Amino acid sequence: MIGTNETTTRRLAAFSLLFFSLLSFAAAQPTLRVSAQDYEDYSRVIVTFPSSLPITLEKDGNLLLVRISSTSPFRLRTEPVKSRFIKSFSWVTSGDLYIIVIEVRHERFRQDSFQIEKKRQLVIDFYELAEPPAGEAVGLEAPQVPPELEKKEEPPSAVEVTPPPVEGSSAAAKGIRTIVIDPGHGGLEVGAKGKFGTLEKDITLAISLRLKALIEKNLAFHVELTRDRDIDVTLENRAAIANNHRAELFISVHANSSYRRNANGSETFFLSLNATDEEARRLAYLENNSADFDKPLATENKDDIMMILWDMAQSAYLKQSQRLAEIIQDELNSLLGTKDRGIKQAPFKVLTGVACPAVLVESAFISNPEEERDLVQEAFQENVAQAIYRGLVRYIRLLS
Repeated sequence: MIGTNETTTRRLAAFSLLFFSLLSFAAAQPTLRVSAQDYEDYSRVIVTFPSSLPITLEKDGNLLLVRISSTSPFRLRTEPVKSRFIKSFSWVTSGDLYIIVIEVRHERFRQDSFQIEKKRQLVIDFYELAEPPAGEAVGLEAPQVPPELEKKEEPPSAVEVTPPPVEGSSAAAKGIRTIVIDPGHGGLEVGAKGKFGTLEKDITLAISLRLKALIEKNLAFHVELTRDRDIDVTLENRAAIANNHRAELFISVHANSSYRRNANGSETFFLSLNATDEEARRLAYLENNSADFDKPLATENKDDIMMILWDMAQSAYLKQSQRLAEIIQDELNSLLGTKDRGIKQAPFKVLTGVACPAVLVESAFISNPEEERDLVQEAFQENVAQAIYRGLVRYIRLLS
């Protein structure tokens, strides 16, 4: 009996060791996470990777295939799908090739994608297309994963980002034909300065040029810059440029600054006589070229803003400006992976004379050394431009 008990004990110990070894192995494996979330006019899928991996996307009927090449194994973890448009997630593997299969409820969709490098995330936005004309055949069976799965392909090193286009005719019919982009500061007015010597005026121009290129490439609108090089432009002339070109939208691009070195993230402002908080008030003074933060607004400035709000029916523009600010801020949060600082209001002079919806975007804090390093990177500048562009697209769709 003693021998039998010892044998049983050893077997149990061996089994326990094997069991916990398998658990430890599974726990040690990197995890790839997939989740879905619905927004007002689209559904978003976020794929979070354990490391940077080559990815390609392929649409096949009502499926979107995310092909991943990885020599290291990983696990897939999906959150419960509660989406009006995304039906399910699944995946298949073959050697070093992994395919995440995103099943959409029907094949009448298009998607665009972008990556958040810091968070190792792929973001895919799904837009539902209109119903087909009456009598047009619609496939009922969902296509299967293609047989070439068994082949080992060499995918490119990154996802190709395709900005979402907007039909110019429908948008133009709603009145949007000219967009004015305002690169903050310029010339002798350098704006804020970072610890490593980065100047706000250089960052704002770089982002604005990228944003202009995106809009002109994908939208049927004319884009005007208040400056396209390092020159002085007064705040009054920036508004005049927008009004002279009969702009329907005005976006002023800036880099934020704070006395708090750890302040971080993006902010989007629209015009108000009263600032949202003390920090917003100080920022407005800084952008308005006032060095004295302690004095209240001069009486004549208050009168100017009140006249603008009254004479230009700015209350209507403010509602539109607020909606545009909300959408752009949402895109900045998603694309840059920063915390949501929300939208704010402040008496920015550059916005006061503009006769159209107008917002001021503070892309990141140049006073924060870490974000200063980001701001000089071309990839980060492109991401900021992409975020503002996507916000514009969503706003224009709302008007359509």
